[in-house]
Amino acid sequence: MRREDLADLTIFLAVAEEGSFTGAAKKLGLSQSGLSHTLRRLETRLGLRLLTRTTRSVAVTEAGERLLDILQPALSDIEERLSDLNEYREKPAGTIRISLSEHAAESVLWPAIDRLITKYPDINIELNVDNGFVDIVSQKFDAGVRMGERVEKDMISVRIGPKLRMAAFASPSYIARNGIPTTPKELANHRCINMRFVSGGSIYGWEFEKSGGEIAVKVDGQLVLNCTPLIIKAALAGHGIGFLIEDVVREHMGTGALVPLLQDWCEPFDGYHLYYPTRRQASLAFRLLVDELRYRV
Repeated sequence: MRREDLADLTIFLAVAEEGSFTGAAKKLGLSQSGLSHTLRRLETRLGLRLLTRTTRSVAVTEAGERLLDILQPALSDIEERLSDLNEYREKPAGTIRISLSEHAAESVLWPAIDRLITKYPDINIELNVDNGFVDIVSQKFDAGVRMGERVEKDMISVRIGPKLRMAAFASPSYIARNGIPTTPKELANHRCINMRFVSGGSIYGWEFEKSGGEIAVKVDGQLVLNCTPLIIKAALAGHGIGFLIEDVVREHMGTGALVPLLQDWCEPFDGYHLYYPTRRQASLAFRLLVDELRYRV
């Protein structure tokens, strides 16, 4: 393959991913006419039509889709291997992108990152906070953070935090008006504050466990929120029962502003794990981060 062939394929990938010559030109810092000429040259050389062009958009043909299937993993592997060259620098360097929840970012990741970037000023960290499930491979993250039991089997998983508990809770004013549920099934008779995941759009299902028995409950109420602080505020205002990681509301429960409910149904479970693809060639910067995060009992 000639050097210009690789450049042409990179331009095709950019146009296909952006869905337009305008977006690809902006991303690559090239002119739209130059990109269009390059793509016509590539199609002529391959003898294939790779893109269907309209006045407003660009669509990939079936042949173009086949080419994308070849290019995306190959170029991703090249990027990873190039990042590995950072190991030969005197100082660890590079950018690490991680997808995680708000609670994981504040309680586990931030203390370790604070130490790491202070010690190694050439390491850059990008945290993408999203309480839903993100495909870290397709979204080009280096790693993600999830509860241990939810990590896919084809991923490397590193424990980075202690066991956690969920907590159901409500304000004294809500309890005075509506009473206290004694089993998860009784939540059907209460107003509950639901959480919707930003990325997937699904509503979080409340799960309880007692003596090895698990139960999932669908709850209803006036509010569906996607922000933990708002859920706490709504519960404090007496608008319903909330369900969050116990750490987040422990201070309010300590003051009596929120009352814990169904405690015997909220058993400890595996805490946060950092996970990443098994094929990933870990850079020195990434290995340093993993070591900084690794949970030590």
